[in-house]
Amino acid sequence: MTDQSITDGPAGPAGGKPGRSRLSPRKRQRISRAVQYVVLAAVVVALAFLVNWEGLALNFAKMDVAEQAFPDVFTIALRNTIIYTVGGFVFGSIFGLILALMRLSSVRPYRWIATVYIEIFRGLPALLIFLLILFLPLALPGFQVPGGTYGQGILGLTIVSAAYMAETLRAGLQAVPKGQTEAARSLGMSHTRAMVSVVIPQAVRIVIPPTTNQFVSLLKDSSLVLFLGVSGEYVELTKFGNDLASTTSNATPIMVVGLTYLLVTIPLGYLAGRLERRQGKGR
Repeated sequence: MTDQSITDGPAGPAGGKPGRSRLSPRKRQRISRAVQYVVLAAVVVALAFLVNWEGLALNFAKMDVAEQAFPDVFTIALRNTIIYTVGGFVFGSIFGLILALMRLSSVRPYRWIATVYIEIFRGLPALLIFLLILFLPLALPGFQVPGGTYGQGILGLTIVSAAYMAETLRAGLQAVPKGQTEAARSLGMSHTRAMVSVVIPQAVRIVIPPTTNQFVSLLKDSSLVLFLGVSGEYVELTKFGNDLASTTSNATPIMVVGLTYLLVTIPLGYLAGRLERRQGKGR
């Protein structure tokens, strides 16, 4: 036997170990995916046997308790939630646009004021803002927020949303090409009219998808209105569910309220996603 035959023996020309073959990346990926499916199936089966489904249904899905939430969960709680949210969003957008224009202003004090407001109210928890509103009558004797309970809730959401909307709108304004402003000025428009007639409408179209997401976030933040001590005809969804759960000593109303939130937030989230994809295709 020659030296060459010994070299090219069972070990092979590469000198590897006999009987071992390397798996391709695709095969390794298939094996990894199969293992993940097996683990997931095992977890599902374990949960199916270990969870007390009867106890969960009794405490979180009791139908006679759920029936007590209707129709008030829609006619009162959801209606008030929408009132608080829409009011906070509209006033927050207007105030946010003013802050965005101040942030982009050539007047330095305007920029300072806008920056301070945005940084403070983006940094503070929204709950703290609602608590501050609750104690306003103590700090300012005789002062009352216009609109009563609705006014207090809308004021809190306006303060919260304005800081975030300001940054969103500022990004939209900066995304409009400067040539648009220059073209408007060349037609004899003043700077203010160019902003109102040309720049701001384009910026609003640009920021529609993120503002839709902001509306969804504000809808969930409206639950903080409960800390204002609202009751009766002014309750929003979270307060309504909490009160009914305390009365019935059952968590089913909380689940009903959660599903009601999802009936609104899921379509809005889907709409925001579609708007973002459509805007992406248009670029």
